[in-house]
Amino acid sequence: MIARWICAGLMAAFLAASVLAGGAYSTHAAETKTAIFAGGCFWCVEDVYDHVDGVTETVSGYAGGTTPNPTYGSHKGYVEALKVTYDPSKVTYAKLLEHYWHNIDPFDPSGQFCDKGPAYRTVIFVSDDEEKELAETTKQEIAARFKKEVATEIRPTTTFYAAEDYHQDYHNLNPVSYKFYKWNCGRAQRLAEIWGNKSS
Repeated sequence: MIARWICAGLMAAFLAASVLAGGAYSTHAAETKTAIFAGGCFWCVEDVYDHVDGVTETVSGYAGGTTPNPTYGSHKGYVEALKVTYDPSKVTYAKLLEHYWHNIDPFDPSGQFCDKGPAYRTVIFVSDDEEKELAETTKQEIAARFKKEVATEIRPTTTFYAAEDYHQDYHNLNPVSYKFYKWNCGRAQRLAEIWGNKSS
C-alpha cells in the first residue's frame, strides 16, 4: 500500500513538472486521418505514399465492394486500393491528392498501364464533403489542363479490406521483381509521358 502511494505521488509530480515546463503531457498519440486511393496495382501506389513525409502507415487492400472478406483470387466488385494513414499537421489531403494524380494515368477507363479490368480502375474514395470538393476540383483542373475527359471516379468511402500479408510492403521486400514488374508494365514510361519528372 505504501509503495502504491509513493508511485502515485511520483506520477503526480511528473505530470506537474511537465505542465510547468510548458509540455502538456498526453497519453494519446498525435491525431491521424486516413485516405483511400485506387490507382491500379496497389504495390505501386504503396511505394508512392511510403515516400511521402507525414504518412505514418500504408495498407494495400480491396475497396468499394460488398462481398465480405475479398481475396486476391476473388474480389469481384472491388478495386485494388491503398489505405493511407497520415498526420494532417505534416501533410494535407490536398498534397496527398497531388501525389495521387501524378502517379496514375487519369485518362484510362479500363485500368492502369498493363493491368486492365474493373479491379484496376482509378478511384478516389472520399469520407466527407471537404475531401469530395478537393477531389472534384483537382479532377476538373486536370481535365481542363489536358483537354481530356478524366476517367477517375470519386466515390464515398465504404468497405476496405487489407490484402494478404505477402502484398504488404512488396516494393521493399521484393525490390527486384517489383522494379521488373513496374518497368515491364509500362507504368514509369507512361507517367513520364503525362507528367514529366513529377511522378514517384
